[in-house]
Amino acid sequence: MNTYDFSAIEAKWQKHWEEHRTFRALGPGDDGFDPKKPKKYVLDMFPYPSGKGLHVGHPVGYIGTDIVSRYARMRGYNVLHPMGFDAFGLPAEQYAIETGTHPRVSTEANVANMLRQLKACALSYDWDREVRTIDPEYYKWTQWIFLQLFHSWFDPSVEKARPIAELVARLEKDDVRLDGGEVVSKSDDRFASLRAWSEFSTAEHHAALGRFRLAYIDDVPVNWCPALGTVLANEEVTNEGRSERGNHPVYRRPLKQWMLRITAYAERLLQDLNDVDWSEALKLMQRNWIGRSEGARVRFPVVGADREVEVYTTRPDTLFGATYMVLAPEHPWVDELTSADRKADVDAYRKTAAHRSELDRQADTKEKTGVFTGGYATNPVNGKQIPIWIADYVLMGYGTGAIMAVPCHDTRDFEFAQKFGLPIVPVVVPTDEWLLEQVATGAAPEGVGSSAGAGGGAGAGPDALRAAYLESPTSFQVAFTGHGKGIHSKNDEVSLDGKETPEAKRTIVAWLEGKGIGRGEVQFKLRDWLFSRQRFWGEPFPILHGPDGEIRAVDERDLPVVLPEIEDYKPIPNDDPEQPPQPSLSRAKDSWKFVELDGKKYVRELNTMPQWAGSCWYYLRYLDPRNDDVFVSPEAEQYWMSPNGVDLYVGGAEHAVLHLLYARFWHKVLFDLGHVSTKEPFGRLYNQGYIQAYSYQDARGIYVDAEKIEEKDGKFFYEGEPVTRSLGKMGKSLKNSVTPDDVMEQYGCDTFRLYEMYLGPLDQSKTWNTQAIVGIQRFLQRLWRNFVDEESGALRVVDETPDEEMLKLLHKTIHGATDDMDGFRFNTTIAKLIELNNAWVGRPSLPRVVADAMVRMLAPLAPHVAEELWQRLGNESSVSRADWPVAEEQYLVDDEIEIVVQVLGKKRGTVRVAAGASQEEIQSAAMEVDTVKPHLEGKTVRKVIYVPGKLLNIVAN
Repeated sequence: MNTYDFSAIEAKWQKHWEEHRTFRALGPGDDGFDPKKPKKYVLDMFPYPSGKGLHVGHPVGYIGTDIVSRYARMRGYNVLHPMGFDAFGLPAEQYAIETGTHPRVSTEANVANMLRQLKACALSYDWDREVRTIDPEYYKWTQWIFLQLFHSWFDPSVEKARPIAELVARLEKDDVRLDGGEVVSKSDDRFASLRAWSEFSTAEHHAALGRFRLAYIDDVPVNWCPALGTVLANEEVTNEGRSERGNHPVYRRPLKQWMLRITAYAERLLQDLNDVDWSEALKLMQRNWIGRSEGARVRFPVVGADREVEVYTTRPDTLFGATYMVLAPEHPWVDELTSADRKADVDAYRKTAAHRSELDRQADTKEKTGVFTGGYATNPVNGKQIPIWIADYVLMGYGTGAIMAVPCHDTRDFEFAQKFGLPIVPVVVPTDEWLLEQVATGAAPEGVGSSAGAGGGAGAGPDALRAAYLESPTSFQVAFTGHGKGIHSKNDEVSLDGKETPEAKRTIVAWLEGKGIGRGEVQFKLRDWLFSRQRFWGEPFPILHGPDGEIRAVDERDLPVVLPEIEDYKPIPNDDPEQPPQPSLSRAKDSWKFVELDGKKYVRELNTMPQWAGSCWYYLRYLDPRNDDVFVSPEAEQYWMSPNGVDLYVGGAEHAVLHLLYARFWHKVLFDLGHVSTKEPFGRLYNQGYIQAYSYQDARGIYVDAEKIEEKDGKFFYEGEPVTRSLGKMGKSLKNSVTPDDVMEQYGCDTFRLYEMYLGPLDQSKTWNTQAIVGIQRFLQRLWRNFVDEESGALRVVDETPDEEMLKLLHKTIHGATDDMDGFRFNTTIAKLIELNNAWVGRPSLPRVVADAMVRMLAPLAPHVAEELWQRLGNESSVSRADWPVAEEQYLVDDEIEIVVQVLGKKRGTVRVAAGASQEEIQSAAMEVDTVKPHLEGKTVRKVIYVPGKLLNIVAN
């Protein structure tokens, strides 16, 4: 092989790596494992095996982590770099429904295709550790982890999960009793009035423990689509309350669903973000999703009933301004609170609200709707009776499903009160800044203040505006929602008047707690995780349902509960929205559905787990993927995960919230139960940028083939007709998708890898341009010619020492490339290698010391050609196991340095001086530079500013 034949080279070395298991990671228990060697766990977010396969945008993160992994091996690390497939999910099931192909058949075909593509990219994964979430050997342990959740509860006294058997033991000894969802000790005054555990029936035992388990069944409001026979996510429901797929009616209704009590971990999930090396932007996204707030829980007695409506508010200082209450239409007390004359209106409204999605109900632009129930509650701070309404802008899943409405100081309440003519009472004095802002935006009333004049409020002063607001808040077009001093907020026992908001909050909470009608409380927007689906293609639950309502866990010895074969995967539709759903697994054979245990007939749980389940813990299974006895051995877990979890986790920012939050939650439960050794799963998280591409649309708005676009004078044409160009994502539907298969067939894998990295920094988005890839290919061709004589095939490398100048270039390249690789700046690493290679183009030979270092530095980036050249240099082992080159300090110091010369801050030239030159010597030389002299003629130098080794600025006039 004389010329650079990438096809032959790449096929040769990919075969070599696979046959020799070159990238196998040795862990505890493996022959040859060295426990003293530092480890590095580098992980990609594993992909869903789509039928479309990969386009060139997908591998950018995989190539980045591969470079990190190869570089780390050369720096002496024992590297774990695994890959697998997140293979359960709706797309495969939909494909099965449409084509009759079993989801496993289509999924495994997709996996095989994607596996081929990944291997073609020369990604140094340890394929011996591959996992697939659809394999029973894998989801056995997903089911096992679910059972750990089912068998555990969160003990707030120690802020951690504990086996629920411990709680039962304490209840049986009567050391504690239960008050709803709270454990009460003997020292609590309530203890004597509560029932002992021995007084509970079996059914009550099950129900009581369900209020504590981390995995439990509950009636929760969901988006139920009877025509599709399944629950839909909010994102799958249109603003018109219909299914995105099929345009079927969707209803909000309570259904029994499996839930995971992630809210118990909200505080820890929030606080432990301080311990991980993630971007602040990503941490903020998680913090906002968790949504911590401090406020108060307050009880409002219902007039004429032995009931109290409980609300949570972040602004208890505004209690005196609560002029009505609003319940969510799904609130369980609506029927009881509704008077006979209002029942028809309330029922009609609830039926309409059931068709609206949560996103639609929360939209700020939506006109407020609601109806009066006919019921009243008493405001506990002033004794006033206030009407109780229902409205769809209040959601049952947030807070308590009821709010106290303070229309003067809440935007939605203000709009609602204005529409329905409800009282609006100011209880917080607006600030000067806010009042003047309303003038500027036109929200303040016209003619306010002595200086306003006939033209309106433009010249009004804050005092006049404030008086106008307090007299008539509705004369302003918006509510004041900020902090300020209290007003109109006192009773015979407490006054908030004149107190700033923080102090007013503390004062009213203390008063509420003293009166026993409320308490300070921290709440979170985070809601418990709805964990069940009425679909087929997911992990079966290891749960049995008994005839008396008993919920029984499958014995761990009987795991996995294998997904059964069924002939029809379609969800079972039903025209009646009130009928219970029939999951796909209800079609399974009776021999699978029913289980006889202890003389009882149990039915299996027929829902399946969501796609998130398998991805919550896969990073742990990679550590010990063939262990049949435990999900991971303690030795493997402690070695690979210490001290802070996965050392580098790379994936898209679109997973910033749900996947990462769910995985952190499961990990913390496993940590509490002693199964893992770190508090957090992912010590460092890095989001790669995206590769974008231009797409083109014709006059009809239809996308046309990007490969057939012609450009003329800055305009774009398709088959002679003008088209519009836009930059965005890449995809088949946009007709701008480019597959790595096509690129690598034409240019080679090494060229493809280098080009993807050369486009720009790894964490930034960049634009794909197939035409530009040829420049990188030419670099590899020139590199080859520097090493190999293309006529004879002989190696052009010689055992001679380079001159001083070339040694300096070499070691500066090593130094700079090392720094760039440490900082994931692979684009600038490549630029330095191109510069070094160009310095040898046209020379008769290449010194071995340069050739050796160049190949080592190239190895993580373009591994095939590096392996080939490494072998030709006479090495028998893989370059992937060679040491990264080390720069010698003596060659990093320049004899001369170049100084930029400025006059009055503008660059006028440069001057080269000895590295040790003094400022006076540099100034003298600078003033003799031909391009500087004209700017100093006839002027007196007033000042000279010198930045050592970089810049000299002469101030002259």
